[in-house]
Amino acid sequence: MKPSIVLVGRPNVGKSTLFNRLTRTRDALVADLPGLTRDRHYGHGRLGGKPYLVIDTGGFEPLAKDGIMHQMARQTEQAIDEADVVVFVVDGRSGVSALDKEIANRLRKASRPVLVAVNKSEGMSHGVVVADFHELGLGEPMAISAAHGEGVRALIDLALEPYAEPDEGEATSDVVKVAIVGRPNVGKSTMINALLGEERVIAFDQPGTTRDAIEVDFERAGRRYTLIDTAGLRRRGRVFETIEKFSVIKTLQAIEEAQVVVLVLDARQDISDQDAHIAAFVRESGRALVVAVNKWDGLDPYIREQIKGALEGQLSFIDFARFHYVSALKGQGLEPLFRSVDAAYKAAMADLPTPQLTRTLSEAVARQAPPRCGLFRPKLRYAHQGGRNPPLIVIHGNALDKVPESYRRYLEHTFREVFKLQGTPLRIQFNVSTNPFADRKAPEQNRRHKPADKPLARREAKSGPVKPSAKPASGGPVKAKARPKPPASGRR
Repeated sequence: MKPSIVLVGRPNVGKSTLFNRLTRTRDALVADLPGLTRDRHYGHGRLGGKPYLVIDTGGFEPLAKDGIMHQMARQTEQAIDEADVVVFVVDGRSGVSALDKEIANRLRKASRPVLVAVNKSEGMSHGVVVADFHELGLGEPMAISAAHGEGVRALIDLALEPYAEPDEGEATSDVVKVAIVGRPNVGKSTMINALLGEERVIAFDQPGTTRDAIEVDFERAGRRYTLIDTAGLRRRGRVFETIEKFSVIKTLQAIEEAQVVVLVLDARQDISDQDAHIAAFVRESGRALVVAVNKWDGLDPYIREQIKGALEGQLSFIDFARFHYVSALKGQGLEPLFRSVDAAYKAAMADLPTPQLTRTLSEAVARQAPPRCGLFRPKLRYAHQGGRNPPLIVIHGNALDKVPESYRRYLEHTFREVFKLQGTPLRIQFNVSTNPFADRKAPEQNRRHKPADKPLARREAKSGPVKPSAKPASGGPVKAKARPKPPASGRR
């Protein structure tokens, strides 16, 4: 079991920068803005042979009683309760604040070892910068610089000192990454909390609560998953803040890194163009897709039918995805939703045998041949698998660049039905066979017209160049010479 190191401190002291340093990633958003991190953010690191788990938390304000700051404080309290070591990060340039003292009082009550990390101490005398923080009463402070890496190794060495190196590496299995995406305030965080059975991420009735892509590991039915809670995606014209722009980038990266994407829609709002744009991006990325229509409880049957009709019309281009009508707040419909996630992942990673692919292709061509293009008809000879996630089918033949897009869609539906590839996009690639001797035909044809010149070349080699016969000056026709008559005999 990996020891967990929880980073705690007031806002804007450099916890996320230290998190990125310890995990050697850029997973946590970093900006000179207080309160940027809100949820618990987990990451993995290793020092020598000792692996560890790092938990980044939002700015801790223990006295907050309501609002988003109270929700952030609850997240930090839960992280402290499950920590093996707490690293209390303070700002060495601003000194001890009243909020630092409140946090120290809370940490003294926790039965966890605490290390005080005085951050932003680069270029300063370490003895001077840590002097003021002895009054917190949490042991010897350590001067570090998360941005430059100064003193960070000594800090983690001290944190991991009680823990021995594991004898054998932990057994690892395939982890399915599932990204939960959608517009702001459609219930993404509520759905993750319902799946986990705990308040793991902040679910607040305010658009833009989630700013970072939060990864949550959990296990279900013997299989390991990583749920990724993402920031809501708004139309580009409504994104003004720099932080929100970075949040959008993190969400798009989470979609590309996931194996399955769950698109969450709000049943109580009209299907917007932004929902279609998100679905189109997921399809272009090649990710398996499941659609969850949230807030389905309490709707009138007539309105439900209207919503289903609107979904069929506006999202017809993702007809490969399964639609589920759920209520994340009440936990309704989540079990079938996750069964579809498993099925979509299985389809995206499926093995497609070459003989069966070629047989299916031949049957599809026999049932409906590709249309002619001028004097030629494309010939589809055989097919094989070229990749996974999404499945890629490579078809070989002649004149395949003339196959129309409608016939490509016909082949996609045929392969999807035969191999039961529900939940994942399917890509078809046409490879046109070329004649390897095409470039050599022209010189061979030119040489066929030159044998008539060979006798002339031989004569020139023996007796020099042959002079052309003289033409009459008048340019008229040359008259043939009369043949001499044979001599007359003596007999008359």
